[in-house]
Amino acid sequence: MEVLSIPSNYTPREDLLAGKTLLVTGAGDGIGRTAAQTFARYGATVVLLGRTVSKLEAVYDEIETTGGPKPAIIEMDLATADEQSYQNLASGLEKEFSCLDGILHNAGLLGDRRPIESADYSSWQTVMQVNVNAQFLLTRYLLPLLKESSNASIVLTSSTVGRVGRAYWGAYAVSKFATEGFMQVLAGELENTTNIRVNSLNPRATNTGMRRTAYPAETPTDNPAPADIMPAYLYLIGNDSSEVTGKAFDAR
Repeated sequence: MEVLSIPSNYTPREDLLAGKTLLVTGAGDGIGRTAAQTFARYGATVVLLGRTVSKLEAVYDEIETTGGPKPAIIEMDLATADEQSYQNLASGLEKEFSCLDGILHNAGLLGDRRPIESADYSSWQTVMQVNVNAQFLLTRYLLPLLKESSNASIVLTSSTVGRVGRAYWGAYAVSKFATEGFMQVLAGELENTTNIRVNSLNPRATNTGMRRTAYPAETPTDNPAPADIMPAYLYLIGNDSSEVTGKAFDAR
């Protein structure tokens, strides 16, 4: 698999996302939170999706305080939501917005890091539900709203261990391989018939809660903060990547 990087001299315009409506999953913490704040700062109306209302409300307040467009909040636990929940979500957004200009599939679970031989099936299922099934269902039911956009982008969060398998990374690694496959299939289906592009983005080592859990021996500040990798997210979600689809990217 060829992995690309954004242009090294990329500088987004201040109005890059003006007029766009973007949905961010896992918007209450880490990269999702920073992405939501960043998208709003560049002019987007951001739909904040997460499982903890208090965290989403904090992001909402931060966006309003800094003068961004009024965001929206969707409380949803991707581990337990059924298919009807996604249908209801799509119906609600269709009533509120004329179109959807992009989705950042950021939410994810690390799960257990242990040998396949001793892997817990329930934990495996939960990781797959959040990391694979949820992004399928969300995309599946929001495609009609994305098709109403003149230039829409779907960004799927990948991982280094989803491109080259690594022992003991279990369900997480397998789920990210599935994410890359989903990206390629969907991009191929949409490429010649819609204005929707689909790409994957690996943030690589970033100072987030998930990274600290996965690598407890690391010094967290040795890794970049989420804000440091936002140019890659802006490039892929904004119109500057209009001609790019079906590609795997690293954030740095």
